[in-house]
Amino acid sequence: EVQLVESGGGLVQAGGSLRLSCETSGFDLYAHTITWFRQAPGKGREGVSSITVGDGRIFYGATVQGRFTVSSDNPKNTVYLQMNNLNPADTAVYYCAARRKTYGSSWYIRETYNHWGQGTQVTVSS
Repeated sequence: EVQLVESGGGLVQAGGSLRLSCETSGFDLYAHTITWFRQAPGKGREGVSSITVGDGRIFYGATVQGRFTVSSDNPKNTVYLQMNNLNPADTAVYYCAARRKTYGSSWYIRETYNHWGQGTQVTVSS
């Protein structure tokens, strides 16, 4: 059974940091792309960052470039999202999602992901 379990969310002040974890199981991490999405109240689900362990591709959304870092611990089948210099606009539920590795569609297209975690809340106070 494919599972993705996020953790690490919480309440932090502006300028602070958090590290989210996405523990995966039930599939070959090397054959998949793992992407972090987020959804703020009243907004659509936005692609934040993506990693494909099998070929080293990493992408970031424009609003997080330079502040967030995605990485993986392959023996632990876990993907991380280190978030630095957080601001209130980063407040959202953060989800990790998985799809089979592909070169045919953009990483941030949420409809192409067929496995999702339950989400973890990140709240940044001003």
